[in-house]
Amino acid sequence: MKFEQLQKDMVAAMKARDKVRKDAISALVSAAKKVAIDEGCRDDISEEIVDRVILKEIKSVKEQFDSCPASRTDLLEEYQARYDIFQEYAPKMMSEEEVEAFITERFAELVAGKNKGMIMKNVMPELKGKAEGAVINQVVAKLCK
Repeated sequence: MKFEQLQKDMVAAMKARDKVRKDAISALVSAAKKVAIDEGCRDDISEEIVDRVILKEIKSVKEQFDSCPASRTDLLEEYQARYDIFQEYAPKMMSEEEVEAFITERFAELVAGKNKGMIMKNVMPELKGKAEGAVINQVVAKLCK
C-alpha cells in the first residue's frame, strides 16, 4: 500500500464526513509516519513500512477486540469497524500452498536436512509481512515430518 494512497483516502473520508473511517485511516497514517521517523526515512515512506504498520495495527485491534468484555458493545463495534477498515488496506498474504512452494523452491537443501529451527530461521526474514507466521510454521512442520 502506498503511503500517498492512505493520505488520499483519509482526505476522502474527511470530505465524506465519515468519522470512523477517517479516524482509522488517520491512525495508520500517523503510525506509518512514526515508524518512518524512527527508521530515519521521514520523507520517503516505503510500501514495506506501510504494510508492516498495517499488519501491526490489525494485530493490535484484534487483541483489543478479543480482550474487550462482551458487555461493552460500543467498544466492540468500534474495534470491529477499525478491524474491517484495516483489512481493506492489508497486504495480500500468501496461501499455505504458496508458502510451501516458496520454501521447497528456495530452501530445498534446508528442507532435506529436516531441521525445523534452521528452516524457520532462514525463511521468516524472507516471508515476514508476506505470510502469517502460523501458516509458515504449519508448512515447515509438515515439511519436516
